[in-house]
Amino acid sequence: MNNYETVFIMNPVLSEEQMRETVKKFTKSLKDNGTKIGNEEYWGLKKLKYPIQKKNTGFYYFIEFEAEGKAIADLEIQLKRDERIMRWLTVRLDKYAVEYAERRRKRLSTNKSEKEEAVS
Repeated sequence: MNNYETVFIMNPVLSEEQMRETVKKFTKSLKDNGTKIGNEEYWGLKKLKYPIQKKNTGFYYFIEFEAEGKAIADLEIQLKRDERIMRWLTVRLDKYAVEYAERRRKRLSTNKSEKEEAVS
């Protein structure tokens, strides 16, 4: 099994519920194909570098997972067919990228816990 990261950009006209439904559809699809999801992040609404489908913004979502090659092919077919997805990119991680991703997750989790303590 290889490690992968997928980032996809969803249409900015989606409601909060439609956005959650879209993310749930793809994470369920990955789990059904026997993948192990390691990390998910919602990056929010961001301005695009150039217009895509006459839209200047999009909702970004990031998923990090372990999977076989067949699962990637199935995921990308579903991403192509879904009109709510404007763009996506799936990258296979080498051993250095996997180490970096682990450090990044730890850093994000410590920052999150520090923010929660500051709020308390």
